[in-house]
Amino acid sequence: MGYDLVIFDNDGVLVDSEPVANRILAGYLTELGHPTSYEEALRDYLGSAVPRVHDLVFERTGERLPADFDETLFARTRAAFEQELRAVPGVEEVLGALTASGVGYCLVSSSGHERIRVAHQASGIDGWFEEEWIFSAEDVGQGKPAPDLFLHAADQMGVDPARCVVIEDSPLGVQAAVAAGMDVFAFTGILPADRMAGATGYFGDMKQLTGLLELEAGLGM
Repeated sequence: MGYDLVIFDNDGVLVDSEPVANRILAGYLTELGHPTSYEEALRDYLGSAVPRVHDLVFERTGERLPADFDETLFARTRAAFEQELRAVPGVEEVLGALTASGVGYCLVSSSGHERIRVAHQASGIDGWFEEEWIFSAEDVGQGKPAPDLFLHAADQMGVDPARCVVIEDSPLGVQAAVAAGMDVFAFTGILPADRMAGATGYFGDMKQLTGLLELEAGLGM
């Protein structure tokens, strides 16, 4: 079916940030005395907001992370993004196809607005997104896996949730999209399909997405 609105997750879908961000997170937690491997960071935190890190560390250890944890984590992540971050290959072609077809799109993210913009500028895709098309967990009471963020984005974009499709790469994101009553295509760039049960469909190469969305191939900006 065709859709009226395509809702993209940001990290791991639009920008190849998950390897960078989870490497930084794992290293910082380990430095603070909470040994965490890169694989464990992906398993526990992929697709979630920073408060989940605080909650899981406290649940497991009874210890609170430092008061400046968020600020330090963001500073380290930002520095790495500015040096290393790239757009996911094929993303600009998909955005071009959506624009050419007149199909609306936006993004939702567990990241804060500032981190989203830093990521877009570093990866060179900032020209594709107006500010009013960007929705963060900062904007709602609950982040993924609650459906609130997706429902908020649909409401702000003026589209019925049943006419939306979500592009996700995490179990929490897939759960949130399903809970919002939306179709969801899961991108298996980092995690395998069996880790994201419940999706409408799966794809491993961004070039496949134009076909799933029934679009003609587009051109980058």
